[in-house]
Amino acid sequence: MSATSPDSPSAAAPGTASGGAAPLDTAAVWDAVDEIVHWLDRESGLPPEQERLLRLLKLSEEAGEVAQAVIGATGQNPRKGRSHTWDEVHGELCDVIVTAMVALRTLTPGARGVFDGHLRRIAARVPSPADGNRGTPAP
Repeated sequence: MSATSPDSPSAAAPGTASGGAAPLDTAAVWDAVDEIVHWLDRESGLPPEQERLLRLLKLSEEAGEVAQAVIGATGQNPRKGRSHTWDEVHGELCDVIVTAMVALRTLTPGARGVFDGHLRRIAARVPSPADGNRGTPAP
């Protein structure tokens, strides 16, 4: 089984001038999230409290779609066989990430800082290969 076969996970090539778009920087990612949130807010006819709750519940829906895609990519449902590809799993994981970012931004206008601080705390616990440090335990 090759690394690029639809039966195995593969690493997508980053965007290049020869075909793909260049990766977005952090500011552009959060600007896009802000635009999505503002668009969803404009289109929603629900009270803000209900809209917030539904955006949080959307995460569970998207996580379920990841599970469904993994089951399909590995052929674990004998009735359906290999119904998904690993590229579809990648896409579903991206949907979870974007949905979480939208949910976080819906809860706080300071989502960028909240995420940055949280990611830095997580990264600080990862041991560096040079020092063999096991990191600090999670709080």
